[in-house]
Amino acid sequence: MIVREVLDKEKNQYNKLATHVIQSWEWGEFRKKMGTDVVRLGHFDGEKMTSAYTVTFHPVPHTNKTIGYFPKGPMPDKAMIKALADLGTRKNAAFIKIEPNVVVRDQRLETSSKLEKLGLVKSKKALFTKYNFLLDITKSEEQLLAAMHPKTRYNIGVAVKKGVSIYESIDDADFEIYLKLYFETTKRQKYFGHTPQYHKQVWETLKGAKMARLLIARYQRPETRDQVPLVAWMLLNFGDTLYYPYGGSSILHREVMASNLIAWEAIKLGKKLKLKTFDMWGAMGPNPDASDPWFGFHRFKAGYGPAHVEYVGTYDLVLSMPLYGFLNTADRLRWAFLRFVKR
Repeated sequence: MIVREVLDKEKNQYNKLATHVIQSWEWGEFRKKMGTDVVRLGHFDGEKMTSAYTVTFHPVPHTNKTIGYFPKGPMPDKAMIKALADLGTRKNAAFIKIEPNVVVRDQRLETSSKLEKLGLVKSKKALFTKYNFLLDITKSEEQLLAAMHPKTRYNIGVAVKKGVSIYESIDDADFEIYLKLYFETTKRQKYFGHTPQYHKQVWETLKGAKMARLLIARYQRPETRDQVPLVAWMLLNFGDTLYYPYGGSSILHREVMASNLIAWEAIKLGKKLKLKTFDMWGAMGPNPDASDPWFGFHRFKAGYGPAHVEYVGTYDLVLSMPLYGFLNTADRLRWAFLRFVKR
């Protein structure tokens, strides 16, 4: 078994083995354009690539150290951990954060024990959510509608009756509509979103690879007859999956239920593209607190009848224990301060 960096000419082989859109070759190109240090590793049995994944490295301010990040990759094994440790040492990393794209079934303790035996430490901070909603879109439209919560089906009907229209776009002018609605939403709901430059680079890179598109919901006001954009989603596709990572909405005309219709149109778009799964990018845990600010969004997604799944979680490959402890403490203090000033 040989582990080495993947060559540009091996892009197609790499993408066949990548486990998630943010492990795709194209996502790596986006990260490079943002100035991130991107490394793609391949495990080879002779000439055959048997496993492939991307790790990014991020500088620790005021030091010569880095932190590695390995999101949504395959389940770690001994060979992978050795390769990551060697790479991390070359990159002067304090640790590498690992978040496998692996759903656990009934062996949570066994899986956790296996990862800890590989030398990984259960992380104090996750970057991706531990839970998600995945919808099987190979089912017929009738089956999908029947599996929805009655209120969700009703709201879709309300949006249709009120004349909400949905259109798909790859135009940059519509991207500006999306960007405006996204940042209206982050401001209104008081959460930290990526920068406009981040979104623009995702859009330009993945659109060029035919992996990104927009859905926009419009409503024609009866009194003025003008068309108002109410909701915009950026959808990504990779492999057999449609992803819903980013979206924004207006505070106007909530009564026309535009968000419910755009979600249904996203599902139908995935079917049209002959994809198998609609990945909703995150969920709360199995017993969500109704007072949590994210509960409404969780309930909205749950209304479409998806499977609620749990991933193996977030683990750290620690390469410098003293610095690892210091960085965790510094990060907790930083986010406590940011949450305080965001109030």
